[in-house]
Amino acid sequence: MRWKRRKGVFQRFLDGIERIGNKLPHPITLFAILAGLVLILSAALQPLGISVEHPGEAGKMVEIKNLLNAEGLKYIFGHITENFVEFAPLGVVLVTMLGIGVAERTGLISAILRGFVLAVPTRFITVGLVFAGVMSSVASDAGYVVLPPLGALIFAGLGRHPLAGLAAAFAGVSAGFSANLVVSGTDVLLGELTIDAASAIDPGYAETMNILMNWFFIAASVFVLTGIGTWVTERIVVPRLGSYKGEDADTAEADDDENLQNLKPIEKKGLIWAAISLVIGLIMAALLVLPENAPLRGTEGSAMDRIVQSPFMDSLVPIIAILFFIPGLVYGIVTKVIRNDKDVAGQLTDTMASMAMFIVLAFTAGQFVAFFKESNMGTVLGVYGAKVLDSINLTGIPLILLFVLIAAFINLFIGSASAKWAMMAPIFVPIMMQLGYSPEITQMAYRVADSATNIITPLMTYFAVIIAFAQKYDKKMGIGTMISVMLPYSLYFLIGWTIILVIWMLLGIPLGPGAPIEYGS
Repeated sequence: MRWKRRKGVFQRFLDGIERIGNKLPHPITLFAILAGLVLILSAALQPLGISVEHPGEAGKMVEIKNLLNAEGLKYIFGHITENFVEFAPLGVVLVTMLGIGVAERTGLISAILRGFVLAVPTRFITVGLVFAGVMSSVASDAGYVVLPPLGALIFAGLGRHPLAGLAAAFAGVSAGFSANLVVSGTDVLLGELTIDAASAIDPGYAETMNILMNWFFIAASVFVLTGIGTWVTERIVVPRLGSYKGEDADTAEADDDENLQNLKPIEKKGLIWAAISLVIGLIMAALLVLPENAPLRGTEGSAMDRIVQSPFMDSLVPIIAILFFIPGLVYGIVTKVIRNDKDVAGQLTDTMASMAMFIVLAFTAGQFVAFFKESNMGTVLGVYGAKVLDSINLTGIPLILLFVLIAAFINLFIGSASAKWAMMAPIFVPIMMQLGYSPEITQMAYRVADSATNIITPLMTYFAVIIAFAQKYDKKMGIGTMISVMLPYSLYFLIGWTIILVIWMLLGIPLGPGAPIEYGS
Protein backbone atom coordinates (compact mmCIF):
# COMPACT_ATOMS: atom_id res chain seq x y z
CA MET A 1 0.00 0.00 0.00
CA ARG A 2 1.38 3.41 -0.94
CA TRP A 3 1.13 6.18 1.58
CA LYS A 4 0.64 9.70 0.31
CA ARG A 5 2.75 12.25 2.12
CA ARG A 6 0.60 14.64 4.08
CA LYS A 7 1.05 18.30 3.23
CA GLY A 8 1.83 20.82 5.92
CA VAL A 9 -0.45 23.68 6.90
CA PHE A 10 1.59 26.26 4.99
CA GLN A 11 1.70 24.13 1.85
CA ARG A 12 -2.08 23.63 2.00
CA PHE A 13 -2.49 27.37 2.46
CA LEU A 14 -0.39 28.01 -0.65
CA ASP A 15 -2.36 25.41 -2.58
CA GLY A 16 -5.56 27.20 -1.56
CA ILE A 17 -4.22 30.52 -2.77
CA GLU A 18 -3.26 28.98 -6.09
CA ARG A 19 -6.70 27.37 -6.56
CA ILE A 20 -8.61 30.53 -5.66
CA GLY A 21 -6.38 32.74 -7.75
CA ASN A 22 -6.63 30.49 -10.79
CA LYS A 23 -10.42 30.64 -10.59
CA LEU A 24 -10.47 34.44 -10.71
CA PRO A 25 -11.28 35.84 -14.16
CA HIS A 26 -8.75 37.77 -16.20
CA PRO A 27 -8.45 41.40 -14.96
CA ILE A 28 -10.09 42.60 -18.19
CA THR A 29 -13.08 40.34 -17.54
CA LEU A 30 -13.04 41.18 -13.84
CA PHE A 31 -13.46 44.89 -14.51
CA ALA A 32 -16.28 44.20 -16.98
CA ILE A 33 -18.03 42.19 -14.26
CA LEU A 34 -17.42 44.94 -11.69
CA ALA A 35 -18.81 47.57 -14.07
CA GLY A 36 -21.96 45.50 -14.52
CA LEU A 37 -22.21 44.98 -10.77
CA VAL A 38 -22.05 48.75 -10.19
CA LEU A 39 -24.94 49.26 -12.60
CA ILE A 40 -27.08 46.63 -10.83
CA LEU A 41 -26.26 47.96 -7.37
CA SER A 42 -27.03 51.54 -8.42
CA ALA A 43 -30.50 50.45 -9.53
CA ALA A 44 -31.06 48.43 -6.35
CA LEU A 45 -29.82 51.06 -3.88
CA GLN A 46 -31.24 54.25 -5.41
CA PRO A 47 -34.86 53.53 -4.35
CA LEU A 48 -33.68 53.23 -0.73
CA GLY A 49 -33.02 56.97 -0.66
CA ILE A 50 -29.51 56.65 0.78
CA SER A 51 -27.82 60.04 0.99
CA VAL A 52 -24.87 61.68 2.73
CA GLU A 53 -23.52 65.18 3.06
CA HIS A 54 -20.77 65.81 0.53
CA PRO A 55 -17.52 65.82 2.51
CA GLY A 56 -16.05 68.62 0.41
CA GLU A 57 -19.10 70.88 0.17
CA ALA A 58 -20.99 71.70 3.36
CA GLY A 59 -24.78 71.42 3.02
CA LYS A 60 -24.69 69.55 -0.29
CA MET A 61 -26.39 66.15 -0.13
CA VAL A 62 -25.24 63.29 -2.33
CA GLU A 63 -27.55 60.44 -3.34
CA ILE A 64 -26.90 57.24 -5.24
CA LYS A 65 -27.84 57.56 -8.91
CA ASN A 66 -29.65 54.82 -10.77
CA LEU A 67 -27.63 54.13 -13.91
CA LEU A 68 -30.18 51.72 -15.35
CA ASN A 69 -33.07 54.18 -15.72
CA ALA A 70 -33.58 56.32 -18.82
CA GLU A 71 -31.14 59.04 -17.73
CA GLY A 72 -28.60 56.47 -16.63
CA LEU A 73 -28.71 54.59 -19.93
CA LYS A 74 -28.23 57.87 -21.81
CA TYR A 75 -25.12 58.46 -19.71
CA ILE A 76 -23.76 54.94 -20.29
CA PHE A 77 -24.08 54.91 -24.07
CA GLY A 78 -23.14 58.55 -24.42
CA HIS A 79 -19.93 58.23 -22.38
CA ILE A 80 -18.46 54.80 -23.18
CA THR A 81 -15.85 56.27 -25.50
CA GLU A 82 -15.19 59.18 -23.18
CA ASN A 83 -14.80 56.85 -20.18
CA PHE A 84 -12.14 54.94 -22.10
CA VAL A 85 -10.23 57.90 -23.47
CA GLU A 86 -10.35 59.80 -20.18
CA PHE A 87 -9.35 56.84 -17.98
CA ALA A 88 -6.75 58.61 -15.85
CA PRO A 89 -3.68 56.41 -16.43
CA LEU A 90 -4.23 55.68 -20.14
CA GLY A 91 -2.60 58.67 -21.80
CA VAL A 92 0.12 59.25 -19.22
CA VAL A 93 1.23 55.61 -19.19
CA LEU A 94 1.37 55.38 -22.98
CA VAL A 95 3.34 58.61 -23.26
CA THR A 96 5.76 57.55 -20.52
CA MET A 97 6.24 54.14 -22.12
CA LEU A 98 7.21 55.72 -25.43
CA GLY A 99 10.35 56.96 -23.71
CA ILE A 100 10.97 53.95 -21.48
CA GLY A 101 10.27 51.56 -24.36
CA VAL A 102 13.07 52.98 -26.50
CA ALA A 103 15.52 52.83 -23.59
CA GLU A 104 14.54 49.22 -22.97
CA ARG A 105 14.44 47.99 -26.57
CA THR A 106 17.78 49.47 -27.54
CA GLY A 107 19.31 47.51 -24.66
CA LEU A 108 20.23 50.56 -22.57
CA ILE A 109 18.45 49.49 -19.39
CA SER A 110 19.73 45.93 -19.65
CA ALA A 111 23.27 47.20 -20.15
CA ILE A 112 23.01 49.50 -17.13
CA LEU A 113 21.81 46.65 -14.90
CA ARG A 114 24.45 44.21 -16.13
CA GLY A 115 27.23 46.79 -15.98
CA PHE A 116 26.36 47.79 -12.43
CA VAL A 117 26.13 44.25 -11.04
CA LEU A 118 29.24 42.97 -12.81
CA ALA A 119 31.27 46.00 -11.65
CA VAL A 120 30.44 45.53 -7.96
CA PRO A 121 33.29 44.08 -5.83
CA THR A 122 32.76 40.48 -4.73
CA ARG A 123 32.17 41.30 -1.07
CA PHE A 124 29.38 43.70 -2.03
CA ILE A 125 27.76 41.52 -4.68
CA THR A 126 24.66 40.72 -2.60
CA VAL A 127 24.12 44.40 -1.84
CA GLY A 128 24.64 45.21 -5.50
CA LEU A 129 22.17 42.57 -6.68
CA VAL A 130 19.40 43.69 -4.34
CA PHE A 131 20.04 47.38 -5.06
CA ALA A 132 20.04 46.81 -8.83
CA GLY A 133 16.82 44.82 -8.45
CA VAL A 134 15.08 47.60 -6.58
CA MET A 135 16.23 50.21 -9.07
CA SER A 136 15.12 48.04 -12.01
CA SER A 137 11.49 48.96 -11.34
CA VAL A 138 12.13 51.80 -13.78
CA ALA A 139 11.59 49.08 -16.39
CA SER A 140 10.40 46.01 -14.51
CA ASP A 141 10.41 43.60 -17.45
CA ALA A 142 14.14 44.07 -17.96
CA GLY A 143 14.72 43.51 -14.25
CA TYR A 144 12.82 40.22 -14.16
CA VAL A 145 14.46 38.85 -17.28
CA VAL A 146 18.06 39.99 -16.67
CA LEU A 147 18.81 40.11 -12.96
CA PRO A 148 17.60 36.80 -11.42
CA PRO A 149 19.52 34.56 -13.87
CA LEU A 150 22.48 36.92 -13.68
CA GLY A 151 22.42 36.74 -9.87
CA ALA A 152 22.34 32.95 -10.01
CA LEU A 153 25.27 32.84 -12.44
CA ILE A 154 27.39 35.23 -10.36
CA PHE A 155 26.74 33.36 -7.11
CA ALA A 156 27.61 30.05 -8.80
CA GLY A 157 30.82 31.58 -10.09
CA LEU A 158 31.71 32.61 -6.54
CA GLY A 159 31.13 29.08 -5.28
CA ARG A 160 27.88 29.98 -3.55
CA HIS A 161 24.43 28.52 -4.07
CA PRO A 162 23.08 30.01 -7.32
CA LEU A 163 19.49 30.04 -6.03
CA ALA A 164 20.56 32.44 -3.28
CA GLY A 165 21.74 34.90 -5.94
CA LEU A 166 18.55 34.38 -7.91
CA ALA A 167 16.45 34.96 -4.78
CA ALA A 168 18.31 38.14 -3.83
CA ALA A 169 17.79 39.63 -7.29
CA PHE A 170 14.16 38.50 -7.50
CA ALA A 171 13.45 40.02 -4.07
CA GLY A 172 14.90 43.34 -5.16
CA VAL A 173 13.09 43.41 -8.49
CA SER A 174 9.66 42.33 -7.28
CA ALA A 175 9.34 42.92 -3.53
CA GLY A 176 11.07 46.28 -3.91
CA PHE A 177 8.95 47.27 -6.90
CA SER A 178 7.65 50.49 -5.31
CA ALA A 179 11.04 51.85 -4.28
CA ASN A 180 13.32 53.83 -6.56
CA LEU A 181 15.56 56.86 -6.64
CA VAL A 182 13.94 58.07 -9.86
CA VAL A 183 10.37 58.36 -11.05
CA SER A 184 9.04 55.24 -12.77
CA GLY A 185 5.99 54.27 -14.76
CA THR A 186 4.42 52.91 -11.58
CA ASP A 187 4.41 56.39 -10.04
CA VAL A 188 2.60 57.71 -13.07
CA LEU A 189 0.08 54.87 -13.29
CA LEU A 190 -0.91 54.68 -9.61
CA GLY A 191 -0.65 58.44 -9.10
CA GLU A 192 -3.24 59.22 -11.75
CA LEU A 193 -5.66 56.68 -10.23
CA THR A 194 -5.16 58.23 -6.79
CA ILE A 195 -5.71 61.76 -8.03
CA ASP A 196 -8.86 60.67 -9.83
CA ALA A 197 -10.19 58.95 -6.68
CA ALA A 198 -9.42 62.00 -4.53
CA SER A 199 -11.30 64.29 -6.91
CA ALA A 200 -14.58 62.60 -5.90
CA ILE A 201 -14.16 64.02 -2.39
CA ASP A 202 -12.20 67.21 -2.95
CA PRO A 203 -11.55 68.32 -6.56
CA GLY A 204 -9.61 71.33 -5.31
CA TYR A 205 -7.20 69.17 -3.34
CA ALA A 206 -6.83 66.75 -6.25
CA GLU A 207 -5.67 69.61 -8.46
CA THR A 208 -2.73 70.25 -6.11
CA MET A 209 -1.53 66.62 -6.26
CA ASN A 210 1.23 65.37 -8.55
CA ILE A 211 2.73 62.03 -9.56
CA LEU A 212 5.77 62.65 -7.33
CA MET A 213 3.50 62.33 -4.28
CA ASN A 214 5.51 59.38 -2.85
CA TRP A 215 8.96 60.21 -4.18
CA PHE A 216 10.67 61.19 -0.88
CA PHE A 217 9.52 57.98 0.79
CA ILE A 218 10.24 55.60 -2.08
CA ALA A 219 13.73 57.10 -2.52
CA ALA A 220 14.54 56.54 1.16
CA SER A 221 13.02 53.05 0.90
CA VAL A 222 15.66 52.00 -1.66
CA PHE A 223 18.36 51.91 1.03
CA VAL A 224 16.12 50.34 3.66
CA LEU A 225 15.03 47.52 1.36
CA THR A 226 18.56 46.98 0.08
CA GLY A 227 19.71 46.51 3.66
CA ILE A 228 16.84 44.17 4.54
CA GLY A 229 17.25 42.13 1.36
CA THR A 230 20.99 41.75 1.92
CA TRP A 231 20.51 40.68 5.55
CA VAL A 232 17.83 38.11 4.67
CA THR A 233 20.02 36.68 1.90
CA GLU A 234 23.13 36.31 4.03
CA ARG A 235 21.54 35.34 7.35
CA ILE A 236 18.55 33.25 6.28
CA VAL A 237 18.54 32.18 2.62
CA VAL A 238 22.22 31.29 2.14
CA PRO A 239 22.44 29.16 5.32
CA ARG A 240 19.13 27.46 4.50
CA LEU A 241 20.17 26.53 0.96
CA GLY A 242 23.63 25.40 2.01
CA SER A 243 26.30 24.46 -0.51
CA TYR A 244 25.39 23.83 -4.13
CA LYS A 245 25.90 20.24 -5.29
CA GLY A 246 23.89 20.28 -8.49
CA GLU A 247 24.78 20.68 -12.12
CA ASP A 248 27.71 22.94 -12.90
CA ALA A 249 26.53 26.52 -13.25
CA ASP A 250 28.37 27.10 -16.52
CA THR A 251 26.66 24.11 -18.10
CA ALA A 252 23.27 25.09 -16.73
CA GLU A 253 23.62 28.55 -18.20
CA ALA A 254 25.22 27.54 -21.50
CA ASP A 255 22.04 28.24 -23.44
CA ASP A 256 21.44 31.69 -21.96
CA ASP A 257 21.66 34.65 -24.29
CA GLU A 258 24.12 37.51 -24.30
CA ASN A 259 22.17 39.36 -21.61
CA LEU A 260 24.33 37.49 -19.08
CA GLN A 261 27.68 38.34 -20.66
CA ASN A 262 30.12 41.10 -19.77
CA LEU A 263 29.57 44.42 -21.46
CA LYS A 264 31.09 44.67 -24.92
CA PRO A 265 33.26 47.69 -25.80
CA ILE A 266 30.51 49.07 -28.04
CA GLU A 267 28.02 48.79 -25.16
CA LYS A 268 30.38 50.64 -22.81
CA LYS A 269 30.79 53.36 -25.40
CA GLY A 270 27.01 53.55 -25.76
CA LEU A 271 26.59 53.88 -21.98
CA ILE A 272 29.07 56.76 -21.84
CA TRP A 273 27.29 58.71 -24.56
CA ALA A 274 23.89 57.89 -23.08
CA ALA A 275 25.07 59.23 -19.71
CA ILE A 276 26.30 62.43 -21.34
CA SER A 277 22.98 62.92 -23.10
CA LEU A 278 21.11 62.28 -19.83
CA VAL A 279 23.16 64.92 -18.00
CA ILE A 280 22.44 67.41 -20.77
CA GLY A 281 18.75 66.53 -20.58
CA LEU A 282 18.66 66.97 -16.80
CA ILE A 283 20.34 70.36 -17.09
CA MET A 284 17.82 71.48 -19.67
CA ALA A 285 14.95 70.22 -17.50
CA ALA A 286 16.34 72.10 -14.49
CA LEU A 287 16.55 75.29 -16.55
CA LEU A 288 12.81 75.01 -17.17
CA VAL A 289 11.98 75.43 -13.48
CA LEU A 290 14.90 76.47 -11.24
CA PRO A 291 15.86 79.96 -12.52
CA GLU A 292 13.70 82.78 -11.17
CA ASN A 293 12.13 83.56 -14.55
CA ALA A 294 12.06 79.99 -15.87
CA PRO A 295 9.13 79.30 -18.25
CA LEU A 296 7.72 76.39 -16.20
CA ARG A 297 8.26 77.92 -12.74
CA GLY A 298 5.29 78.93 -10.60
CA THR A 299 4.59 82.58 -9.83
CA GLU A 300 3.08 82.49 -6.33
CA GLY A 301 4.19 81.52 -2.83
CA SER A 302 7.63 80.70 -1.48
CA ALA A 303 10.55 79.57 -3.63
CA MET A 304 9.66 75.93 -2.93
CA ASP A 305 5.98 76.54 -3.69
CA ARG A 306 6.91 78.02 -7.06
CA ILE A 307 8.60 74.70 -7.88
CA VAL A 308 6.16 72.23 -6.28
CA GLN A 309 3.05 74.03 -7.52
CA SER A 310 4.31 74.88 -10.98
CA PRO A 311 3.60 74.03 -14.62
CA PHE A 312 6.78 71.93 -14.44
CA MET A 313 5.11 69.48 -12.05
CA ASP A 314 2.14 69.27 -14.40
CA SER A 315 4.55 68.48 -17.25
CA LEU A 316 6.41 65.62 -15.57
CA VAL A 317 5.02 62.91 -17.84
CA PRO A 318 6.44 64.23 -21.13
CA ILE A 319 9.64 65.32 -19.34
CA ILE A 320 10.16 61.80 -17.96
CA ALA A 321 9.45 60.31 -21.37
CA ILE A 322 12.02 62.61 -23.00
CA LEU A 323 14.66 61.86 -20.32
CA PHE A 324 14.33 58.15 -21.13
CA PHE A 325 13.93 58.56 -24.88
CA ILE A 326 17.04 60.66 -25.57
CA PRO A 327 19.59 58.40 -23.77
CA GLY A 328 17.89 55.35 -25.30
CA LEU A 329 18.12 56.91 -28.74
CA VAL A 330 21.78 57.88 -28.26
CA TYR A 331 22.67 54.41 -26.96
CA GLY A 332 20.90 52.78 -29.90
CA ILE A 333 22.74 54.96 -32.43
CA VAL A 334 26.14 54.30 -30.85
CA THR A 335 25.59 50.53 -30.63
CA LYS A 336 24.14 50.42 -34.18
CA VAL A 337 20.81 49.07 -32.90
CA ILE A 338 19.30 52.21 -34.43
CA ARG A 339 20.51 52.98 -37.93
CA ASN A 340 17.73 55.21 -39.21
CA ASP A 341 14.39 56.72 -38.35
CA LYS A 342 12.60 53.53 -39.39
CA ASP A 343 14.30 51.67 -36.55
CA VAL A 344 13.08 54.28 -34.06
CA ALA A 345 9.56 54.11 -35.45
CA GLY A 346 9.69 50.32 -35.22
CA GLN A 347 10.74 50.41 -31.58
CA LEU A 348 8.03 52.90 -30.71
CA THR A 349 5.49 50.73 -32.51
CA ASP A 350 6.68 47.58 -30.74
CA THR A 351 6.43 49.38 -27.42
CA MET A 352 2.82 50.33 -28.07
CA ALA A 353 2.11 46.79 -29.27
CA SER A 354 3.39 45.46 -25.95
CA MET A 355 0.86 47.72 -24.21
CA ALA A 356 -2.10 46.12 -26.01
CA MET A 357 -3.39 44.28 -22.93
CA PHE A 358 -3.13 47.44 -20.84
CA ILE A 359 -5.13 49.37 -23.45
CA VAL A 360 -7.92 46.78 -23.42
CA LEU A 361 -7.76 46.70 -19.62
CA ALA A 362 -8.09 50.49 -19.65
CA PHE A 363 -11.35 50.17 -21.57
CA THR A 364 -13.12 47.93 -19.04
CA ALA A 365 -11.43 49.55 -16.03
CA GLY A 366 -12.39 52.98 -17.36
CA GLN A 367 -16.06 51.98 -17.48
CA PHE A 368 -15.95 50.61 -13.94
CA VAL A 369 -14.26 53.71 -12.50
CA ALA A 370 -16.57 56.08 -14.38
CA PHE A 371 -19.75 54.19 -13.46
CA PHE A 372 -18.68 53.99 -9.83
CA LYS A 373 -18.01 57.71 -9.75
CA GLU A 374 -21.16 58.74 -11.65
CA SER A 375 -23.37 56.61 -9.39
CA ASN A 376 -21.99 58.46 -6.32
CA MET A 377 -21.46 55.07 -4.69
CA GLY A 378 -17.82 55.90 -3.98
CA THR A 379 -18.68 59.07 -2.07
CA VAL A 380 -21.51 57.40 -0.13
CA LEU A 381 -19.41 54.34 0.67
CA GLY A 382 -16.50 56.55 1.71
CA VAL A 383 -18.62 58.55 4.17
CA TYR A 384 -20.31 55.48 5.66
CA GLY A 385 -17.05 53.52 5.77
CA ALA A 386 -15.36 56.36 7.61
CA LYS A 387 -18.22 56.51 10.11
CA VAL A 388 -17.97 52.77 10.78
CA LEU A 389 -14.23 52.90 11.35
CA ASP A 390 -14.61 56.02 13.48
CA SER A 391 -17.33 54.37 15.59
CA ILE A 392 -15.01 51.51 16.52
CA ASN A 393 -12.17 53.98 17.10
CA LEU A 394 -10.02 52.44 14.40
CA THR A 395 -7.93 55.40 13.37
CA GLY A 396 -4.29 56.39 13.29
CA ILE A 397 -1.57 53.76 13.03
CA PRO A 398 -3.91 50.75 13.57
CA LEU A 399 -6.01 51.92 10.61
CA ILE A 400 -2.95 52.12 8.35
CA LEU A 401 -1.75 48.70 9.53
CA LEU A 402 -5.14 47.15 8.79
CA PHE A 403 -5.16 48.66 5.31
CA VAL A 404 -1.64 47.32 4.66
CA LEU A 405 -2.72 43.82 5.68
CA ILE A 406 -5.85 43.96 3.50
CA ALA A 407 -3.88 45.10 0.45
CA ALA A 408 -1.16 42.47 1.08
CA PHE A 409 -3.76 39.71 1.27
CA ILE A 410 -5.58 40.82 -1.89
CA ASN A 411 -2.23 40.85 -3.69
CA LEU A 412 -1.97 37.08 -3.22
CA PHE A 413 -4.91 36.62 -5.58
CA ILE A 414 -4.67 39.52 -8.05
CA GLY A 415 -1.21 40.11 -9.47
CA SER A 416 -1.61 43.41 -11.33
CA ALA A 417 -0.80 46.42 -9.13
CA SER A 418 -2.72 48.80 -11.38
CA ALA A 419 -5.75 46.52 -11.59
CA LYS A 420 -5.97 46.22 -7.80
CA TRP A 421 -5.52 49.94 -7.24
CA ALA A 422 -8.11 50.80 -9.88
CA MET A 423 -10.57 48.76 -7.82
CA MET A 424 -9.38 49.83 -4.36
CA ALA A 425 -8.61 53.54 -4.84
CA PRO A 426 -12.22 54.71 -5.43
CA ILE A 427 -13.20 53.01 -2.15
CA PHE A 428 -10.27 53.45 0.22
CA VAL A 429 -9.00 56.90 -0.81
CA PRO A 430 -12.34 58.59 0.11
CA ILE A 431 -12.59 56.58 3.36
CA MET A 432 -9.10 57.57 4.45
CA MET A 433 -9.69 61.20 3.48
CA GLN A 434 -12.79 61.21 5.67
CA LEU A 435 -10.65 60.01 8.55
CA GLY A 436 -8.07 62.72 8.01
CA TYR A 437 -5.45 60.86 5.98
CA SER A 438 -4.23 62.16 2.65
CA PRO A 439 -4.59 60.23 -0.62
CA GLU A 440 -0.79 60.26 -0.76
CA ILE A 441 -0.38 58.19 2.43
CA THR A 442 -3.14 55.80 1.34
CA GLN A 443 -1.36 55.18 -1.95
CA MET A 444 1.98 54.65 -0.23
CA ALA A 445 0.50 52.18 2.24
CA TYR A 446 -0.97 50.28 -0.69
CA ARG A 447 2.36 50.25 -2.53
CA VAL A 448 4.18 48.87 0.51
CA ALA A 449 1.71 45.99 0.85
CA ASP A 450 1.45 45.28 -2.86
CA SER A 451 5.19 45.10 -3.48
CA ALA A 452 6.15 43.08 -0.41
CA THR A 453 3.93 40.10 -1.23
CA ASN A 454 4.63 39.98 -4.98
CA ILE A 455 7.28 37.29 -4.57
CA ILE A 456 5.09 34.76 -2.74
CA THR A 457 2.08 34.63 -5.02
CA PRO A 458 2.09 32.14 -7.91
CA LEU A 459 -0.22 34.53 -9.74
CA MET A 460 2.47 37.17 -10.20
CA THR A 461 3.13 37.46 -13.95
CA TYR A 462 6.80 36.50 -13.83
CA PHE A 463 6.58 33.84 -11.12
CA ALA A 464 6.63 30.98 -13.64
CA VAL A 465 9.60 32.58 -15.41
CA ILE A 466 11.57 32.73 -12.16
CA ILE A 467 10.82 29.06 -11.46
CA ALA A 468 12.07 28.20 -14.94
CA PHE A 469 15.33 30.03 -14.19
CA ALA A 470 15.61 28.20 -10.86
CA GLN A 471 15.02 24.78 -12.42
CA LYS A 472 18.28 25.12 -14.31
CA TYR A 473 19.95 24.54 -10.95
CA ASP A 474 17.31 22.43 -9.21
CA LYS A 475 15.18 20.25 -11.47
CA LYS A 476 12.74 19.58 -8.61
CA MET A 477 12.07 23.27 -7.96
CA GLY A 478 8.34 23.90 -7.76
CA ILE A 479 5.93 26.56 -6.58
CA GLY A 480 6.02 25.51 -2.92
CA THR A 481 9.82 25.37 -2.79
CA MET A 482 10.18 28.70 -4.55
CA ILE A 483 7.73 30.38 -2.19
CA SER A 484 9.48 28.88 0.84
CA VAL A 485 12.73 30.46 -0.36
CA MET A 486 11.11 33.86 -0.96
CA LEU A 487 8.82 33.98 2.09
CA PRO A 488 11.49 35.41 4.47
CA TYR A 489 12.06 38.30 2.07
CA SER A 490 8.34 38.98 1.87
CA LEU A 491 7.83 38.95 5.65
CA TYR A 492 10.86 41.08 6.49
CA PHE A 493 10.17 43.53 3.67
CA LEU A 494 6.54 43.89 4.76
CA ILE A 495 7.38 44.31 8.44
CA GLY A 496 10.43 46.53 7.96
CA TRP A 497 8.85 48.70 5.29
CA THR A 498 5.67 49.14 7.33
CA ILE A 499 7.71 50.17 10.38
CA ILE A 500 9.48 52.80 8.28
CA LEU A 501 6.11 54.04 7.03
CA VAL A 502 4.81 54.32 10.60
CA ILE A 503 7.92 56.21 11.72
CA TRP A 504 7.57 58.50 8.70
CA MET A 505 3.98 59.21 9.70
CA LEU A 506 4.87 59.90 13.33
CA LEU A 507 7.54 62.36 12.26
CA GLY A 508 5.12 64.04 9.85
CA ILE A 509 7.62 64.11 6.99
CA PRO A 510 6.03 64.85 3.58
CA LEU A 511 5.87 61.77 1.35
CA GLY A 512 6.84 63.81 -1.69
CA PRO A 513 6.73 67.38 -3.00
CA GLY A 514 3.55 68.94 -1.63
CA ALA A 515 2.38 65.56 -0.30
CA PRO A 516 1.37 65.70 3.39
CA ILE A 517 0.48 62.78 5.67
CA GLU A 518 -2.75 64.30 6.92
CA TYR A 519 -5.68 65.60 4.91
CA GLY A 520 -7.63 68.70 5.87
CA SER A 521 -5.26 69.84 8.61
